[in-house]
Amino acid sequence: MTVVVTSSDTAVAGGESATTDRASELIAALAALPAGHPSRPAVRDRTIEAWTPLAKHLANRYAGRGEPTDDLYQVAVIGLIKAVDRFEADRGVEFAGFAIPTIVGEIKRHFRDRTWSIRVPRRLQELRLSITSANTTLTHTLGRSPTVADIATHLDISEEEVLEGLEGARAYNTTSLSTPVGAEGSTELGETLGGDDREYEHADTRLSLAPALATLDEREQKIITLRFYGNLTQSQIADEIGISQMHVSRLLTKALAKLRGQLDATV
Repeated sequence: MTVVVTSSDTAVAGGESATTDRASELIAALAALPAGHPSRPAVRDRTIEAWTPLAKHLANRYAGRGEPTDDLYQVAVIGLIKAVDRFEADRGVEFAGFAIPTIVGEIKRHFRDRTWSIRVPRRLQELRLSITSANTTLTHTLGRSPTVADIATHLDISEEEVLEGLEGARAYNTTSLSTPVGAEGSTELGETLGGDDREYEHADTRLSLAPALATLDEREQKIITLRFYGNLTQSQIADEIGISQMHVSRLLTKALAKLRGQLDATV
């Protein structure tokens, strides 16, 4: 996961006021206290409270993406707590540089794991976040809605990947089948959905039937057509062709046996 630390992040994290200086002093004091020290819990609580402006700032960066800001703030605070508990001052990294990717990672994990109505691969979830961010940025810089090509160039990915991300984003929200639709709202969404078309089950058979019929002689074809397409009885077919009903029965049985053999041979 790539996290870009912007100037606004470092401004909030690193020293715009005496408050942030105090926050830096607290994290340093906490790091100096050994585990089990009686003062550590109180210092930890004050440290978390002092750094909450950073958590709030990072949460606001992800506002407007379908999640309540208060929920994002709570998630960001969880990330902050993890950063405070895991920070190791002796590694030579400032706390802000460690906390920012930790908090952002927690927020992204929240979007990935909690806000999707249908489970989709992690790659598509992160791609959707990148596309959303790029869309916001490009709308401001271009003064118009960006095209797929604009987003692809901005993110340095292919247009096909952008389209895949947009398609995957449809799983982010779902709509109840009970949702009213239409101008009057008297119809529910579920009522507009089609049912199973059982004719599809016979599609392959129909495709094979034409060449099978071609193997029958002219009279057999006529009898099959009158019986199954014209819905005539054997007596009516006999009158149509000028033969006995018994003869029609024998010819029909023979023709059906031929068709069955041809169809079985194509399976």
